[in-house]
Amino acid sequence: MEKSFSESYKQAGVDITAGYKAVELMKKHIARTVVGGDTSDIGGFGGLFPLDLTGITNPVLVSGTDGVGTKLKLAFLMDKHDTVGIDCVAMCVNDVICCGAKPLFFLDYIACGKNVPEKIADIVSGIAEGCVQSGSQLVGGETAEMPGFYPIDEYDLAGFSVGVVDRSKIINKNSMKAGDVMIALKSSGVHSNGFSLVRKVFDIENCDLKTPIDDLGGLSLGEALLTPTRIYVKPMLALFNEVTVKGVSHITGGGFYENMPRSIPNGLGVKIAKADVQVLPIFKLIQKTGNISERDMFNTFNMGVGMSVVVAKDDAQKALDILKANGEDAYIVGEIITSDEKVVLC
Repeated sequence: MEKSFSESYKQAGVDITAGYKAVELMKKHIARTVVGGDTSDIGGFGGLFPLDLTGITNPVLVSGTDGVGTKLKLAFLMDKHDTVGIDCVAMCVNDVICCGAKPLFFLDYIACGKNVPEKIADIVSGIAEGCVQSGSQLVGGETAEMPGFYPIDEYDLAGFSVGVVDRSKIINKNSMKAGDVMIALKSSGVHSNGFSLVRKVFDIENCDLKTPIDDLGGLSLGEALLTPTRIYVKPMLALFNEVTVKGVSHITGGGFYENMPRSIPNGLGVKIAKADVQVLPIFKLIQKTGNISERDMFNTFNMGVGMSVVVAKDDAQKALDILKANGEDAYIVGEIITSDEKVVLC
């Protein structure tokens, strides 16, 4: 590839040599993620991953794909690009874990107006960190330089995860019954959802993003909003090994009202006392600044609950102990009830 260069293509806005430099800069980050054995070099036409099925008799592959959304606008404004990759991985692997699956590998897609190798490497450093946190291997990806389609200083970021679970261990929500309890796993902040509303509330292109705010624990608004999405994979895998989990929801866009019902069977719902929800300060600031109704807040944001887990009441304390031993600040947030309404906030 050292002889690959097109002056005409460069004049059109695409410098293929910048792509080669970006690959060289990102290799050290990718190397951190190797978990299944290094079977291919980055830059090939496909990413290879050796599949270890030890202990799995009936494997089912589980996949999830997502992007970072308009949270990227914050990264552009703050000129900070080394955390949004964590968001990209998190949005995918946190979905995969809801089935009971272990994420195996990840691929990313970066599209940009201009390939600045150092910026691309920063983005990939975050992707690699997300992969390390989730025990996934970054086996490849794609960087597309698209002048005239994206502004020169902007990019989009998406990816997908593939995991595996034994069919007998797929989370079965139909085992749920009234009297079971819902456990909340705390979020790290807004995560990567609802940013179209967040940007509108704060007029993000024109507001002060860098002055520390007491109500945010001394973080600036920009820092608080860019806090990367929490990845729950390893604590949840530890929980699956010791407790029968009846339902898992990744609380993303749509908040409580859209996501919790996805893990609850018909005829049942969850009753949650709003006073029991440990709402993070950033959400209080969003609600106050935007004069947003409580209903809309719970129907847009995670409100401090990044993931919910349903277990039998008798297993609740054991589940809490396991989650806390694995770094999660978890607590009981609700009870499963007989109801035609999936989420009852009172």
